[in-house]
Amino acid sequence: MTVFFTYSFISVISFSESDGNKTQVTEFVLTGLTDRPGLQVPLFLVFLVIYLTTMVGNLALIFLIWKDPHLHTPMYLLLGSLAFADACSSSSVTPRMLMDFLSKNHMISLVECVTQFYIFASSANTECFLLVVMAYDRYVAICNPLLYPVVMSNIFCIQLLSVSYIIGFLHPMMHVSLLCRLTFCKSNVIHYFYCEILQLFKISCTDPRVNMLLIFIFSVFIQFFTFMTIIISYSYVLFAILKKKSEKGRSKAFSTCSAHLLSVSLFYGTLFFMYVRPGSGPAENQDKMYSVFYAIIIPLLNPFIYSLRNKEVIGALRRIIYINSL
Repeated sequence: MTVFFTYSFISVISFSESDGNKTQVTEFVLTGLTDRPGLQVPLFLVFLVIYLTTMVGNLALIFLIWKDPHLHTPMYLLLGSLAFADACSSSSVTPRMLMDFLSKNHMISLVECVTQFYIFASSANTECFLLVVMAYDRYVAICNPLLYPVVMSNIFCIQLLSVSYIIGFLHPMMHVSLLCRLTFCKSNVIHYFYCEILQLFKISCTDPRVNMLLIFIFSVFIQFFTFMTIIISYSYVLFAILKKKSEKGRSKAFSTCSAHLLSVSLFYGTLFFMYVRPGSGPAENQDKMYSVFYAIIIPLLNPFIYSLRNKEVIGALRRIIYINSL
């Protein structure tokens, strides 16, 4: 993911190229989360349960939104798109990690490695922009409720979704194309549980400073733009809620927005914490833990954050269960 460039930036920039014999590397070894044999099976079982729960939660939410006409609104269309991005993000990382827990062969080809990075980065980038669109949707719904059906029409919502996915999938393509200019000969060991692009830069024999600079520029711009847009939207929303005279209206508005704000806090909190954390020796293992939370735990939590206190989603689930029981 292009946002993970904190402590690695300095270590990659201090790269030096040797003029000795170089053997081209086309396969890599993923060291995984841990090299302790006694933890492999327990970790496999834990992450298997997490992955299955993630997929059931996100796919069930998508199914409910598709099946129930009451949920055919812009807000739930966006929520279904977020669930799809989360499912893709988790599926790009977790299945391979589960295989490595039980297998002695941790080899992954360069093509598979680049593909894994692209799918994960595309999903994560798309999620950034989806959170922005969801913030805008809540802004219009709460600050301009009379104009909401006109402004957030289904057609306009689909256009916003299309733009989010197009940008989300095009941006990593640039980094993948630049990755193809690199050669690998220093080592074929990636000290990570998936193909994180900065780990590839560390074992590159080609100077990756151009790649690093572009990652830094685009990552900072995307994170700053999306986060500030969300903050501004919810600042207006907060003021609008506080102006409401009805206690019931304020409570309903807060309830609607609280799930989104929690999701945003988890998503950007992890990124910003990684960004401001100073890099040192044990930080590499800490970074793995942050990546686990970002890539695996957040996709697990999101469908439950948006569903458990959502009366419309729970109502849709009850209607589906009732219809199937007849």
